[in-house]
Amino acid sequence: MKQRIILSEDIEIEITEAISECEHDRLFVLTDETTRDVCWPRLRDFLSLKNATLITIKAGDTHKDIDSATSVWRSLQEGGATRHSCLINLGGGMVTDLGGFVASTFKRGIDFINIPTTLLAMVDASVGGKTGVNFGGLKNEIGVFCDSRFVILDTLFLGTLDHANICSGYAEMLKHGLLSNDRMWSDLLTFDLNSPDLKRLQQMVAESVKVKEKVVKADPLERNIRKALNLGHTVGHAFESLAMQKGHPVLHGYAVAWGLACELYLSHVKDGFPIEKLRQTATFIRENYSLPEVTCDDYPELYRLMTHDKKNTAGTINFTLLADVGDIRINRTATKDEIFEALDFYREGL
Repeated sequence: MKQRIILSEDIEIEITEAISECEHDRLFVLTDETTRDVCWPRLRDFLSLKNATLITIKAGDTHKDIDSATSVWRSLQEGGATRHSCLINLGGGMVTDLGGFVASTFKRGIDFINIPTTLLAMVDASVGGKTGVNFGGLKNEIGVFCDSRFVILDTLFLGTLDHANICSGYAEMLKHGLLSNDRMWSDLLTFDLNSPDLKRLQQMVAESVKVKEKVVKADPLERNIRKALNLGHTVGHAFESLAMQKGHPVLHGYAVAWGLACELYLSHVKDGFPIEKLRQTATFIRENYSLPEVTCDDYPELYRLMTHDKKNTAGTINFTLLADVGDIRINRTATKDEIFEALDFYREGL
């Protein structure tokens, strides 16, 4: 069944209509501790949610794990959920990823609706059918492809975010711009992240979501062109996993931004990505995302983490690179020395 993405103008009406189209015997709402306190109060008095059972998990990506999934499965079971029940995931990417995984596996699959509350979840995690949990120190190691019935995007929630979480989501928008065209890429580089215009950001979110939607529609199971969406993520996930190992987790978008800079360097070396566009993008990332807390001594572990990436085949690290903005090259490889050079580039510049 095709996922419907709704750019919200009246969230109460849209939630009511989405729930009515998901025929259900029982309704559940999944939040984390943060969205329970900040976002749920904005919705809980809606008549359509009057009889919903609230399930809350701990906040933070370190809790996107099997233990949290088990906790939600148990809450569904104890709440009398059946194959005909419906789960609403209200939260950021951690909630939509985990909630989607739980819904897609409980009773072999129940309907779910995503209401993303962070910029990152709006433009990335809640769209496209990827669900999952972290496992064994690796990001999204366990999961399935399963679309929510609806994704309801309402930028009213962006007013609840701090600067760091705006920046985190914006990194995925920057990725979509690089995959798309010069005009979108240039608009993204000139947007003021320190004093964001939320009305303009809403229009940019809609455009960003369309880029992802188009790619996912062409390749729902990531066998070909959907791999384009992994730009920045091979190196980015390694940064993210290393930060978790060190006990200092970083927001996903920050890791992706660092990964974008490194992989654009590889794009320049391997596929001729224009040097000036590399400099412009890397400068924007350095100014808004700082530098990862890594040294040369961390490079071997970052490389090892990259070898565990799900996109790899036969132990070969697989990258999505660009020959230019919008000129995508999937299934590219790089040597260990080239990868270390890319890490040097972001830390030290050209």
